[in-house]
Amino acid sequence: MSYPSSNKKLKVAILGAKGYPYVYGGYDTLVKELGERLQKKGVEVTVYCHRALFKDRPPYVNGIKLVYTPAIEKKSLTQLTHSFVSMLHACFSDVDVIFVLNSGNGPFGVFSKIFRKPTAINVDGLEWLRPKWKGLGAKYFFWSSKLATKLYDQIINDSDEMQRIYQELFQANSKVIAYGANPALSSDATKIKKWNLEKEGYFLIVGRLVPDNNADIIIQGFAKSSSKRKLVIVGDVPYQDDYVDNLRKIQDERLIFTGYVTDPEELKALYHNCYGYFHGHEYGGTNPAMLKALGYGCAILALNTVFNQEMLQNGKHGWYFEKSSNSVREIVDKSENSPEEMKILRETSRSGLTQKYNWDHVTDQYLEVFLTLAKK
Repeated sequence: MSYPSSNKKLKVAILGAKGYPYVYGGYDTLVKELGERLQKKGVEVTVYCHRALFKDRPPYVNGIKLVYTPAIEKKSLTQLTHSFVSMLHACFSDVDVIFVLNSGNGPFGVFSKIFRKPTAINVDGLEWLRPKWKGLGAKYFFWSSKLATKLYDQIINDSDEMQRIYQELFQANSKVIAYGANPALSSDATKIKKWNLEKEGYFLIVGRLVPDNNADIIIQGFAKSSSKRKLVIVGDVPYQDDYVDNLRKIQDERLIFTGYVTDPEELKALYHNCYGYFHGHEYGGTNPAMLKALGYGCAILALNTVFNQEMLQNGKHGWYFEKSSNSVREIVDKSENSPEEMKILRETSRSGLTQKYNWDHVTDQYLEVFLTLAKK
């Protein structure tokens, strides 16, 4: 699907992530994959970038227009103030549609309403339940998410379960468009030698080391197991944090903390060659780290949540553990005693990437939304 050539170009602004081509998390990946494909389909794409993260600030990269906006550089204010400035700028620009990421930006829809700019917002996960947002933070995210359903023209959820929750909590209609995946059949196995690892000689965790990803429960459960394999923990947080410090204090020679792995080929090799991939994410919808695990052929051991059940087709493409270290220990021992079943999970995981997780299909769905909004 592409914009009719006889008409003027569709202009779409994207804001709420860190920018382009910066890739650090799920939103940044969405901006990159969606922005590049929209641009190739003849859409004029503008991406708002967090100025402090970009030393070089070219006006265009790969045909995508970049606008660098400032923010108040404080942990809890950075994202919101960056989005606030970006939204105002976009409202004064000549774009046809504004696409916003993150339900925390819900209140800024008031500006697009005043300026009569059509908007869509991808609200992502249940931010108000995340342990890092206690008290006021949790109240803000709940209020903000509710407000988003009133102020934006199109709400987008990334999973069927998230759509159901938004319908029940806010009586809001939404469209489900998942994240996409980039499956790969092979990787450079020598890349894991950097950590003295061998093929299928380790379990893997990938994600930010924050409480809602439950790395603590997985590590404690693994430490109780009799596994001879290692547990590789990929990820960190970009600030001083007691939670991470306590994880690193757990005494077990089988644990390997790699910190951030920014080389995509190294990360791919870590996924490809693991014996099992642990997924402890609790409050999201479609999770990019899980999509990588499916696309890279991992045997997946996931926390039992409605979102993980949806992504793994209710156990077809993975096993589940409950939120306790004993449950983790049991699933480690089960996987150690079931090498054939683990091999089958690895061999069949890519078939879990149905059409809904194909980036071209994802882009077509977004383009349809933007064209509909532009016509209105």
